[in-house]
Amino acid sequence: MPQVDYKEYIEVIPEIRFGKPVLKGTRITVYDVLQWLASGMNHEAIIADFPQLNEEKILACLSYAANKERIIKVA
Repeated sequence: MPQVDYKEYIEVIPEIRFGKPVLKGTRITVYDVLQWLASGMNHEAIIADFPQLNEEKILACLSYAANKERIIKVA
């Protein structure tokens, strides 16, 4: 499966959710999605609760988080 380009799905707009990264066209933050996954929700349950999401958008959140982790510099 090819990696999802998170830039297609995630944006940062200062007026939406205090400038946190959100999924385009929603007020759902990357952090929200990561918290749902961390609490044990699977992709299907998240999409059932939030039909504006889909598999690609969930994977975009994971890709965004992975990229942020990769660029963190250790002091």
